[in-house]
Amino acid sequence: MTNPARPAPPPRPAPASPSAQDRTVAWFVHVYTAAGVLAAFFGTLAAVDGRYRDSFLWMIAATLVDATDGVFARYARVKDVLPGFDGARLDDIVDYLTFVFLPVLLLYSAGDLPAAGGATVASVVLLSSAYGFGSTDAKTSDHFFTGFPSYWNIVALYLHVAGLAPWINAMILLALSALVFVRIGYVYPSRTPVLRTFTVLAGVAWGVVLVLIAMALPERRTGLLAISLVYPAYYLVLSLALQVRRPAVPVRL
Repeated sequence: MTNPARPAPPPRPAPASPSAQDRTVAWFVHVYTAAGVLAAFFGTLAAVDGRYRDSFLWMIAATLVDATDGVFARYARVKDVLPGFDGARLDDIVDYLTFVFLPVLLLYSAGDLPAAGGATVASVVLLSSAYGFGSTDAKTSDHFFTGFPSYWNIVALYLHVAGLAPWINAMILLALSALVFVRIGYVYPSRTPVLRTFTVLAGVAWGVVLVLIAMALPERRTGLLAISLVYPAYYLVLSLALQVRRPAVPVRL
């Protein structure tokens, strides 16, 4: 005797369409992300005019937007509400302008690069970071950045305030550009789970110090700058320690 056929499960109700309010909130989040382009524009004007303090403050404003727009995007469910608009692509465009193009322009305009060959060094940074942004493994599923993660805004502030010789700055920039192609993982502060709370809170404190350093320009607070290096050192050590646990990734050229 055969068992009677089991009744088919009832069809799932179709997901509700996003409301007008949902779409409005999602668009506001995208506009918030896009505001970083304005920071890039006004920061560029400041750098060209020799107002380097103002340019760094625009970079800091852009960094604040970048650090918070992801939280807003997840809260507003922008991918579900506005599937036809790619917020991640917008974010990459803004990040390249504010984290790469603007700080490189500032270093070049401020004379922090050698008079002979400075444009070449700047070009290497711009092109290597273009590769980094275009790589499909730039952000990994286990929440790491792969290769040096284009923190050129921070590098520019350190080099400009430190007042090192332009040729030393050039060597540092070229070395970091080469690390873009070394496919090791760097901590994604807001998403890498190991020590995430400490990393974020320490990063906020470090960011406050960098704001104070930038606001003091043209005075160079080199002592405060040296103290602030504690956080980048922690970030690097944590990244390398966690990298040891991950599968080996070859250098890709």
